[in-house]
Amino acid sequence: MAIEHFDVFVIGTGNAGKHVAYDAVEAGLKVAIADNREFGGTCANRGCDPKKVLVGITEVLERSRDLSGKGIDDLPKVNWGDLMKFKETFTSAVPFTTERKLKDAGIKLYHQSPKFIDAQTLSVEGKTVTADKIVIATGNIPLELKIPGREYAHISDDFLELKELPESMIFIGAGYIGMEFAHIAARCGVDVTIVDVNDGILSNFDSQLAKYLQENSEQIGIKFVFNARATAIEKLRKNYRVTLDQGDESFELKAEMIFNTAGRAPAIADLELENGNVAFSKKGIEVNEYLQSTTNVNVYACGDVSDTSTLALTPIAHQEARVVAKNIVKGENYLKLDVPPTPSVVFTQPQLATVGFNEKEAKEQGYDIVVREENVPTWYNSKRMNQNCYAFKTIVDKETGYILGAHLLSWDAAETINMFVMAMCGKLDVNTLKGMVFTYPSWSNDIKSMI
Repeated sequence: MAIEHFDVFVIGTGNAGKHVAYDAVEAGLKVAIADNREFGGTCANRGCDPKKVLVGITEVLERSRDLSGKGIDDLPKVNWGDLMKFKETFTSAVPFTTERKLKDAGIKLYHQSPKFIDAQTLSVEGKTVTADKIVIATGNIPLELKIPGREYAHISDDFLELKELPESMIFIGAGYIGMEFAHIAARCGVDVTIVDVNDGILSNFDSQLAKYLQENSEQIGIKFVFNARATAIEKLRKNYRVTLDQGDESFELKAEMIFNTAGRAPAIADLELENGNVAFSKKGIEVNEYLQSTTNVNVYACGDVSDTSTLALTPIAHQEARVVAKNIVKGENYLKLDVPPTPSVVFTQPQLATVGFNEKEAKEQGYDIVVREENVPTWYNSKRMNQNCYAFKTIVDKETGYILGAHLLSWDAAETINMFVMAMCGKLDVNTLKGMVFTYPSWSNDIKSMI
C-alpha cells in the first residue's frame, strides 16, 4: 500500500487544530486531521461551554438567595436531570458537526492519536503517512495523581456527565477547575470539601481577592483543607476515603465522590515525540516565537500544548492557530506570536477576573505604580443585589497613566474586566477613561471609580 502524503497533518480537532486545518485547506494545501477522542476538542465537548451552562443555574440560585426576603419569597429548586439534558443540547451535536464541516472542506479525517516514526512520518490507524508540516494541537489533559487508588478519582469530564448528584464530594485541587465545580455542586446542595497543597485557593490570582472569594465560598458551605497532600484513596462500601498528609500529621476524609482537580498537563504521552526529534517540557512542546518546534523545523504546536508564556485559554488557542497557519501558508518566519493583554476568569459566584500585571510583577518590571485596592460591597451595583462581596485592585503606571493590571471580584467581573482589556489594548490613560460617559447604573461605569 502506498504511503499517503499531505502538505499539512494536524493532530487535534479543538479550536487551535481545526482552525489551522481550515486555513491550510483554504490556501489550497492537502490537509489531514486526527483525534483520539470525539472531534471538536475540550472546550466545546467537555470544557468551557458545557461548564458555563451549569454555571448559569448557580447564578440564578445565588441571585435568588441574595434577594430572599427582599422581594423573593420562594427559592428555586434544581432539577439536575433537566439541567443535564439542557447541557446536552450544546454538546451532543459537536462531534458530528465538526466532522462534517472538516470533511466538507476537503480535509481527510483520522480517528486515532498518531505516533511519530521520524521527523516527517506518522503512524495512524495502522497506516503510514508523511507530511511537509505537522501541527500538534492536542491540548491538555488532567494531571495524574500519582497515589494509590488514583483510579477512584473522577475528573472534570465525569462531573459534566453526572446523571445525579451525590451527597458529598471532595475536590483535590483548589485551582479554577476545582473552585468552579465546587461552587456548582455546593449551590446544588452537595456537601463539598476542597483540599490543596498550597495555603490558599487560586495561587495564580491576586491573593487578597482570592481570600475574599474563599470566605464567600465558606459562606455557602464549602470547606477547605490547606497545606495538605493526598497520599491515597480507598474504596469503602458507599464512600471513598482520602488519606492526607498535613505537616507531620496524617488524617482522613470521606465522601461519596472524589474529584482530581489538581491541574492539567500537555496531552503528548502517546505521540512518541522522541522519534520525531520534537523537544518538549512539562509545559508542552518547546517552540520558538513562530510556534515552530525548536528541534524539528517541520513541526508546529499551538493551543494549550505549546510551551509558551501565554495562558491556556480558548482565545489564545485561536491566536496561536492563526500564527501557525500564516507561517505554514506564507513562510515559516512570516508571523511572530504577539499576544495582547489577556483576561482570565474563574466562573464562581462572585466571579474572579484578572488581566495584566499583579503588583509584584509590575514592580519587578521597574514601573513606578499607583495601586488602588478596596472591598466595596456598599457600592450601588452590589448593594442593589444585596451582595456582600465586591472588591477590586488596579495597578497604574504613575508616569503614563496607563493601566498595567486590573483584578476584580464581583457578580459581573467576567464582563467588566473586558473594559480594562480595551483600555490596555487601546492605550487609554486613566484621565481619558474618567472622561468617558458610560451607562448608569452599570458595572462598567464602576471602573471610573477604580482608577
